[in-house]
Amino acid sequence: MRQYESIFILRPSIDEEKRISEIEKFKAIIAADGEIEKVEEWGNRKLAYEIEKIKDGYYVLINFKANPTLPKELERNFKISDDVIRYIVINLEDK
Repeated sequence: MRQYESIFILRPSIDEEKRISEIEKFKAIIAADGEIEKVEEWGNRKLAYEIEKIKDGYYVLINFKANPTLPKELERNFKISDDVIRYIVINLEDK
């Protein structure tokens, strides 16, 4: 298993219940084939630049261990989620 880190930004306009369910959905995807080490919710922060006329976003950081196939599945789910405006998955061992 390899070390990974993922940061994703959710739309600030979604309600708290929807935001929690989105975070839990991504945690479940990771937990199904890997092991979550740390989840940090950074909250609403100003974006460096506007994305689709959105100036703020809800940032979430997840550190996890997983097999090399999991990041592609996670990225696929980030792409199809309407509430995720940006994401990145980094292999910490390649730094």
